[in-house]
Amino acid sequence: MRLICGVDEAGRGPLAGPVLAAAVILDPARRIKGLADSKTLTPRRREALALEIRSRARAWSVAAASVEEIDELNILQASLLAMRRAVEALPVAPQRVLVDGPHRPQLRVPVRAVVGGDARVPAIAAASILAKVVRDEQMLALHLVHPLYGFDRHKGYPTSAHLAALREYGVSAAHRRTFAPVRSLLLLQPG
Repeated sequence: MRLICGVDEAGRGPLAGPVLAAAVILDPARRIKGLADSKTLTPRRREALALEIRSRARAWSVAAASVEEIDELNILQASLLAMRRAVEALPVAPQRVLVDGPHRPQLRVPVRAVVGGDARVPAIAAASILAKVVRDEQMLALHLVHPLYGFDRHKGYPTSAHLAALREYGVSAAHRRTFAPVRSLLLLQPG
């Protein structure tokens, strides 16, 4: 049996928080029904599937690139770094990696980019679900540290409420300083 790993990320678009990536090797003998692109699932369904993935997959792992790494590298390179970390953290080495989207992380095993893979490849869909669930959990924890921004509701995405909170309370340590709405506020701040 060839060990095929699916990889996807969550959190490229938000103005705050880390970017997360998950790597999943499914077990063909322990199928998981209902795998789909995480964006098409309700939060409750994603959480239920994440539990199944953790218990039924042959191997899985989740890794992050920090806000500082995002600002230092750029969001694409930070996403690829998180993907590489997720694959390298797997308890078993895959023989091939399938990554959602047009970009591929540098790995020691063959990697294929699959545009729309989270809707077409079950292992990528599973990775999409795990990455999204773990990132949402991290944003809820970040909300406890920075409650004024509403991370529990918008998960760091640039909603009107988030932008209003940024204007009112300024930029927190959780915000990505190189993202345009945040950068423009930093330029306006004195000193």
